[in-house]
Amino acid sequence: MKKLMLVVTLVACAAALAAPKAKGVARRAPQRAAAGVKVKSDVRRTPYQGAISVDAASGRVIFEDRADAKCCPASVTKLMTLLLVLEDMHAMKYSTVDEVTATVRCTREKPSVCGLKPGMKITVDELLFAMLVHSSNDAAVLLAENSTARNAGRAIEGGDLQAFVQRMNEKAQALGMASTSFVTPNGFPPPHGSGKPYDTSTARDLVKLARALVKYNEVYRWTSAKTYTMKTIVNREGQPVKFLNHNNILRMDKKKIVNAQGESEVDGLKTGYAEYCGSSIILTGKRNGHRAIVIVVGSETSKLRDEHARRLMVDALDAVSR
Repeated sequence: MKKLMLVVTLVACAAALAAPKAKGVARRAPQRAAAGVKVKSDVRRTPYQGAISVDAASGRVIFEDRADAKCCPASVTKLMTLLLVLEDMHAMKYSTVDEVTATVRCTREKPSVCGLKPGMKITVDELLFAMLVHSSNDAAVLLAENSTARNAGRAIEGGDLQAFVQRMNEKAQALGMASTSFVTPNGFPPPHGSGKPYDTSTARDLVKLARALVKYNEVYRWTSAKTYTMKTIVNREGQPVKFLNHNNILRMDKKKIVNAQGESEVDGLKTGYAEYCGSSIILTGKRNGHRAIVIVVGSETSKLRDEHARRLMVDALDAVSR
């Protein structure tokens, strides 16, 4: 009898130990499977959804392929936020050295973020570096809040994001970006399948945004920075946080696009990525005083995006500098 009870006890213990393990495997399995599943999307494809290159000064098209295909620009959207901030500063609404107080709303943004905390004071200049080098979603939202608050004469906490987004769309229409619709100041997409709208545009429309931006010489202060070390934000060890530019062609491209003197000819502007949207880039370069703009949107991978953007920039610089 004692032997029988011992056997039953051992079996029960073994079952008890095995049950959590089996349950744990069942919970993890869908995550492993999901990691290899590609989200079905009508705004990205191989090698890209759309591409175009132009002479920045004249707008002359050098190359185009599906330039009017709908795309989801993701963080490239931040360039419209930059354009409106530049307009504000040129209208003397505020300057790069002005401090902005971080709001609770901006600190709720999902990565990429620079790590803003409620009540933290940070300059417009630092926010622009965070938004354009690290692609910080929290920095973009705080810049949008600051803009609408300053224009309305209210406290920053009262900054209306919807008012800023409306201004983004009004500016897009003024630039002739007829196929563009913005819903955020940072391009962060809603969960796939949620039914909520995405920021949308086309390669041809984004050229118009890029041409408007490159008229401001200060654009390159932020978009050509390969790295940026934050003065305000520190890591757990108390050291200033250093960010690397997501623009691989600008920062670390092994096949550098250089002039006869060996100087890099690429100097901006911005990349974007989301699973549903794919990888996109607005790239600028200059040779002998002539500037070219290359747009590649909706690539399946950043490698494909960079490969085609690099090739198009080489051809475009040859074309504009003849």
